[in-house]
Amino acid sequence: MIQNTILDTIGNTPLLELRHICPTNGARILLKVESQNPTGSMKDRMALAMITAAESDGRLKPGGAVVEYTGGSTGVSLAFICAVKNHPLHLVSSDAFSKEKLDHMRLLGANLTILPSENGKQTEKLTKDMIAEAHRIARETGAYITAQMENTDQLQAYTTFADEIWEQSGGCIDGFVQSVGSSASFRGTSESLRLRNKGITCVAVEPAESAVLSGGPSGSHKIDGTGAGYIVPLWYDGVADEIDQVSTDDARAMAFRLAREEGLFCGTSTGANVTAALRLAERLGPHATVVTIMCDTGMKYLKAFSREIDA
Repeated sequence: MIQNTILDTIGNTPLLELRHICPTNGARILLKVESQNPTGSMKDRMALAMITAAESDGRLKPGGAVVEYTGGSTGVSLAFICAVKNHPLHLVSSDAFSKEKLDHMRLLGANLTILPSENGKQTEKLTKDMIAEAHRIARETGAYITAQMENTDQLQAYTTFADEIWEQSGGCIDGFVQSVGSSASFRGTSESLRLRNKGITCVAVEPAESAVLSGGPSGSHKIDGTGAGYIVPLWYDGVADEIDQVSTDDARAMAFRLAREEGLFCGTSTGANVTAALRLAERLGPHATVVTIMCDTGMKYLKAFSREIDA
């Protein structure tokens, strides 16, 4: 089948059962392999939804400029979408995030402003500084800011995402587990899945070092794309049935296990997802099914991972 544009290849990613990293007497774990999207990330879905919605209602004119703040994958996905749709893009990011992602954004034509971090870690202050800088650029240039932390246009992308999961699993999902950044993907997916199964258990995952959704203090961590360090606008009480905390070290260790035991090379957010999914699978028992997400490819973190292995 011949596609019209590269944008038509977004979505319809595989749902894979984990064979080696699974509980001895627990639920089966299914992993939605979002690394199969064009940029290797699930963020392609939301970037396309945000840009398309803004074009459709006139907020973004043909050839109009776009601004966003990003930890990496959203920026890469927006750079990809804007390249295809001919929108100049200015991204605000930081040295806290992988060099591979920053390089990928530039290669796709984005203009970058890089803010310094505290020892390469993500913090509440860094997130808010990036947001403030992006809004300043938008005000001064007249560019359209997608503002992912509060943009509800992206929720439709995750309704489609949930439809895929439901159909691929045969309508047998007892638990859904996902790490939270802006919370858009967790919110959109869990709300849609609950319409099909009111008894599903939806577990949000956050860094143990910055467990603000659980009522803990804000802190620094190294799980890219998660843990903004404050309660983000798209989050609301009750959107998750449970909140689980996973440390950076545990997330990284699981990412390495997935590569070596399942042949799945992923990032630390996926490591956090699978760590929490294992915990839920053990509780739900052998007749249940838990779905979680391989958010992106480990190629986005290759240099950092290689340094750790060499050390």
